[in-house]
Amino acid sequence: MKAWLSLSVAAFAALSARDVAARLAYAQASRHATLELAQRHAWEAEAALLHVALREADPSWRVLFECDLLRLEKRADVVVVTDRAILVLEFKHGARAFEAQDLRQAEDYALDLHDFHAGSRAHPVVPILVATEAPPARFDPPLIWHGVTPVLRGNGAQLGTLIAAVQAGIGVPAKPLDPTAWESGPYRPVPTVLEAATLLYRRNSVAEIAAARADAPNLTRTAAAIERAIARAQAEGVHLVVFVTGIPGAGKTLCGLNVVFGALRSHGAAFLSGNVPLVTVLREALARDAAPSGGRTLQAARRQAQTALQNVHRFLEQYVIHAEHIPEARVIVFDEAQRAWDEAQATRDTQRRVSHLTMSEPAHALQIMGRHAGWSVIIALIGGGQEINTGEAGLAEWGRVIAADPRWRAIAAPRTITGADPAQRLADGARDWIALDPDLDLTLPMRSVREAAGSPWVDAVLRGAATEAAAIATEAGGVPFLLTRDLDAMRHGLRRFGRGLRRAGLVASAGARRLRADGLGVQVPEVADWFLNRWPDIRSSEALETFATEYDCQGLELDVVGLAWGGDLVRATEGWRPRRFAGHRWFQVRGAEERRFILNTYRVLLTRARYETVLWVPRGSLAGEAFHDATRDAAELDAIADFLLACGTQPLEALPPVPAHVEIARLL
Repeated sequence: MKAWLSLSVAAFAALSARDVAARLAYAQASRHATLELAQRHAWEAEAALLHVALREADPSWRVLFECDLLRLEKRADVVVVTDRAILVLEFKHGARAFEAQDLRQAEDYALDLHDFHAGSRAHPVVPILVATEAPPARFDPPLIWHGVTPVLRGNGAQLGTLIAAVQAGIGVPAKPLDPTAWESGPYRPVPTVLEAATLLYRRNSVAEIAAARADAPNLTRTAAAIERAIARAQAEGVHLVVFVTGIPGAGKTLCGLNVVFGALRSHGAAFLSGNVPLVTVLREALARDAAPSGGRTLQAARRQAQTALQNVHRFLEQYVIHAEHIPEARVIVFDEAQRAWDEAQATRDTQRRVSHLTMSEPAHALQIMGRHAGWSVIIALIGGGQEINTGEAGLAEWGRVIAADPRWRAIAAPRTITGADPAQRLADGARDWIALDPDLDLTLPMRSVREAAGSPWVDAVLRGAATEAAAIATEAGGVPFLLTRDLDAMRHGLRRFGRGLRRAGLVASAGARRLRADGLGVQVPEVADWFLNRWPDIRSSEALETFATEYDCQGLELDVVGLAWGGDLVRATEGWRPRRFAGHRWFQVRGAEERRFILNTYRVLLTRARYETVLWVPRGSLAGEAFHDATRDAAELDAIADFLLACGTQPLEALPPVPAHVEIARLL
């Protein structure tokens, strides 16, 4: 665990408060950061309070100042590691009250340590907010359990009492916590795609954003494989398409962002995506982070972000219209490349645009990047099972155009030539223009922080394999999917799981047209505000008033998700029955492509959460009621709920009740 200053209690007691502040000031200077006098005074005050609070403490405990939390790009003020617990202290100097945002911040630091620091998972992690000038807080000694406790509150004079109460509340453990071993334990944070984008934008490396499960294929290996491929293209003077494949939530977008903003940025790469909400949210997140003061600076930051993050359709149109222009970047990242338009879709005029394209988007991408003399590289990010629109060309079109152009070569993982779906194969078997590198396949789900079984469980559910899904859930000790039939209960559950700064939100299929009858009929009005703003801004996802569809949230993620199951995917004797709503009734979908799109819609929605997903299946309308609504038939919805329970989901109402003091902390 990285800290600016780490001392045993014995060593800390031997230093004056001024000495502690001086050492921290030196650490800050070594990081080329500006030191404000107020910060030095704050460190002195912290050290003075801790000297009193730890007067009777075991000399072997450790005190860590300014602990770096990479995922949050922030630092915990102080972490005290005892023989029984990890205490995360957040100081608010001069504060006369315990503010809600400060409580959430302290809790989030503790949650980060619990989730991503190996030494913290088997011990209590106790967040403590110290508002130094607040009136004495009422304190009932809690029963301490493993995991993250509610935030404890105290003023400067109460800190020693709080620490002693925590020790007494835990009791003597069978195996004491070793503070020194805790400090040397690995800390491997798994950031959200927005957190990772801002970290990379600040010129960090993807190597610092390692997967929590380092023993499996991860971002670092795949990033190295991309780097090897770019080096090969340069050395040999060839044009190369690098295909990065992976299951939903495995980190493909992070790999692409690393090429644009991270260690491989020297080539001036551009990130291209046809996913308009993803581009919109990423641009705004980078701009707000770069210009927190707003105003004209924010506008300039937005313009800069637009250069690096571009709409792929507009990029291709620009260079088709200006056929004499050569792209500035020798490397482009083509996000969700399997969804690039085929020739029919690319050349079709619509009410919004007149197409200037004459070929498929993969063909134009090769033609445009092939204008570079010497070498160029296209990083094609491939997500399986997420095709949700007509006109998506698939891997087969990429293979066709590469094979037809002798200037181009490809490098990809073996499964790109062995997949079951012909549309998602580069070629039928090995070809002389394809080199294989298994490191380009991301198989570890990064989005799900706690449980790697989520992705195979979702796949089994959507194949209708209840027995297989239940076995996966049993073997994993449960999967992070819960079920309720009550909309208010889903909202309450999301707020319960949304501890600290975890972001909750509602999602639903764009085809779930009859959810409006249950009071859920408003989609996201402005996607950047929905994903980036925080409560109490009612435009935020945390308001739990509006829902994002598969088009709004594909490629993005939330910490906790409430999925409203619609009538567009119901159970039947033969398995899942995809439907579409028109006029006043549902119609069964018979076309194989549209059926696949609807199933993939639910694959996208079921894989948006980093932690828990709460599934809400409406109760519907009972047959025989005076105003029976056949579009919301209760029997059909009951069958969905029964199937999901058979697959291993846990009833939300079966969870143990939340202790009263936790509920109170949620409301503050």
